[in-house]
Amino acid sequence: MKPKFAIAIHGGAGTILKSHLTPEQDALYRERLTRALETGYALLECGSTSLDAVEAVVQLLEDDSLFNAGKGAVFNSDGKVELDASIMDGKTLKAGAVAALHHVKNPICLARAVMENSEHVFLIGEGAEAFAKAHQIELVDESYFFTEARWQSLQKAKSKESLTEKEKHGTVGAVALDQFGNLAAATSTGGMTNKKFGRVGDSPIIGAGTYADNETCAVSATGHGEYFIRAVVAHDIAALMRYKNLSVQAAAEEVVMRKLTKLGGTGGVIAIDRNGNIAMPFNTEGMYRGYKVQGGKTFVAIYKEE
Repeated sequence: MKPKFAIAIHGGAGTILKSHLTPEQDALYRERLTRALETGYALLECGSTSLDAVEAVVQLLEDDSLFNAGKGAVFNSDGKVELDASIMDGKTLKAGAVAALHHVKNPICLARAVMENSEHVFLIGEGAEAFAKAHQIELVDESYFFTEARWQSLQKAKSKESLTEKEKHGTVGAVALDQFGNLAAATSTGGMTNKKFGRVGDSPIIGAGTYADNETCAVSATGHGEYFIRAVVAHDIAALMRYKNLSVQAAAEEVVMRKLTKLGGTGGVIAIDRNGNIAMPFNTEGMYRGYKVQGGKTFVAIYKEE
């Protein structure tokens, strides 16, 4: 019996070693990932759409200062947050994306509003924030995003000290299959610590960091965005499934473990196909991740060996 619904989430990938986290931090990450996963799963179980589930999960992770999105976003070289997000509906191939936001509390909600209430896919900067205001998306003062840990990471970066992967970048994302057979994907990030010149990574770019198509799969990526853009990672996984008839696991591994690695890119993806099969390959030491399939147990992991 194939499951009627399933969900997978991630909270960033990189050099995440057991030695980098205290037992308390380890437990806290697992608790927050589990909470997000259970929230999305409960929505799907009640008959909500995959779009509603992935948006709710990402919104929860944006509100959690542990992760590099929303409240926990890293600072750019000017000491500001610049937030990016995207969402895609596998049923219609409609998508919404936003980038370079400074005041939007939950970028994923704005991305969905762009998808559903405009004729556009991608809005950035002041225009995106004007659209947010016009559509009653919550705006906050920039001080809302300040966290001491991220500020210290910026100071380290500016003094040329080496940062851990967790301090450098990170992303949150979710993919889901609902009871109606529809797939959806959502991704949100604060980008890279000390980023300059309005840099935008893969997270808001449809086909690079986010993709969903009922015919194949839904994908959300995390890692060094420049490489994910150049490899068009999320769409490439779907294309391998469509044109070469690969399974979601084989397609995701081909792109992440071979193509991306060959380019020199680091990171991982979560992907789910229309039968509820889930793949979560990553070519780094760890990835905050988890999944739950109808009738199955909640799986949450951080390190490579789990």
